[in-house]
Amino acid sequence: MRIDIPYTRLMSELILVVDDEPKVARLARDYLEKNGFRVITAADGQAALATARREKPDLVILDLMLPKLDGREVCKILRRESDVPIIMLTALSEEIDQVTGLEIGADDYISKPFSPRALVARVRALLRRTRGEVRAPSLLRVGGLVVDAERYSVTMDGEPLKLTPNEFKLLQALAGRAGQTLTRQQLLEELHGTATSFDRSVDSHIKNLRKKLETAAGKPMIETVYGIGYRFIEEHQP
Repeated sequence: MRIDIPYTRLMSELILVVDDEPKVARLARDYLEKNGFRVITAADGQAALATARREKPDLVILDLMLPKLDGREVCKILRRESDVPIIMLTALSEEIDQVTGLEIGADDYISKPFSPRALVARVRALLRRTRGEVRAPSLLRVGGLVVDAERYSVTMDGEPLKLTPNEFKLLQALAGRAGQTLTRQQLLEELHGTATSFDRSVDSHIKNLRKKLETAAGKPMIETVYGIGYRFIEEHQP
């Protein structure tokens, strides 16, 4: 007798939920599992790092305020060690806290109290974006920059450049239309599929991307078009 096992259970992604509030962690876990994800949890920053290193999750939902090691430090360390997508979970609603999370490497954020359905939607959207980047069969060359979407790699003059998933997506968009100005709304759509997300997120990701590119190339590669957006510099003069 053949037994059919749901495809989502065979192929479900592993999500690490990090929160020191048991009710919040349980709520996130319940809804994610009901939607076909496998879920593991951690209640403090040190446990989060150990679990992430051991289990290699496909995505991390990370609370900002954690005991032993706070979410900012955990995010920084995770970002140095891997490109795992990170959603920052925070009870703080101030814009500066949201910007800080994005600047240290988080890919998205959601504020407490949150809608479990909205959290699941954010997880799905971020996984779609990161999985889509890996599968994109394209090779982009602009001067000494090579963006290989099939291998999910970036090199500058032959040297590898490590980017977060959102930085990679923005680089594809900008370098693929070198010399053209892309608005913040266009770049938000590249990141999230919509222009209704937190507007400053683009500025945060661009800031980090621009710094990495300039350090590798020894010269600016992305310029700000004030009041409009950003442009990848088409020609570089020595």
